Amino acid sequence: MASITPISQSQPLFKKPQFTILNKPKAQFLSIPMLSFSQRKARTVVVSATAATEKSKKRYPGEAKGFVEEMRFVAMKLHTRDQAKEGEKEPEGQPVGKWEPNVEGYLKFLVDSKLVYDTLEKIIEKSAFPEYAEFRNTGLERSESLAKDLEWFKMQGYAIPEPSSPGVSYAQYLEELSQRDPQAFICHFYNIYFAHTAGGRMIGRKVAEKILNNKELEFYKWDGDLSQLLQNVREKLNRVAENWTREEKNHCLEETEKSFKFSGDILRLILS
Repeated sequence: MASITPISQSQPLFKKPQFTILNKPKAQFLSIPMLSFSQRKARTVVVSATAATEKSKKRYPGEAKGFVEEMRFVAMKLHTRDQAKEGEKEPEGQPVGKWEPNVEGYLKFLVDSKLVYDTLEKIIEKSAFPEYAEFRNTGLERSESLAKDLEWFKMQGYAIPEPSSPGVSYAQYLEELSQRDPQAFICHFYNIYFAHTAGGRMIGRKVAEKILNNKELEFYKWDGDLSQLLQNVREKLNRVAENWTREEKNHCLEETEKSFKFSGDILRLILS
């Protein structure tokens, strides 16, 4: 018979399972560099400076060609569409072609215009600011020519009126402005002289057709090549404006509408 081998008490019936204790896994975190306050502040300053630089590089209409082109662009926008393709202003009253002028009204216009040109030329001669001296003897001066025209009308038997409110108001404004605000004054200088060589001449022709038997007044004549005279003044204006800040240039441009208002008041005397 088979023998039963006794189980020794020193041996366990079942072997104890063997466990391997694993090390507790360490939490893994994404390492993100933290900026100190001073670093964050520095980065903000750099971003702000970059934005300011981009803003300063903003191009204004006409700027690439010089400041005169900026002034021209602003002035053109204040015309009506029938006066200029860039015009944005709504028409007021009848177009020039339908005007019914009279000699008395035209004389008021010429007298007030002469007062304004007299004032401009005196301001430039005195030169309260150095840049004004750049515009002496440009060839665009009109006072002497207007004096000849008024003398011609007098010889025709017409009474020459005294300057009226529009001309007196504009002359006083220019005198005061020239003493304290050269950028704004230069705006008026540009618009008065350059407008007369363009739209002013067209108006002169229309008026002459209707009341002067097509006589061309001295007011609409210049000695020498007008296009070259204008170019010389453009170059001087651009040189003067090169020394202005962007804020000063914008201030000059902002005066354009006021220049148009004063000049418009004088122009309307033709129909009075």
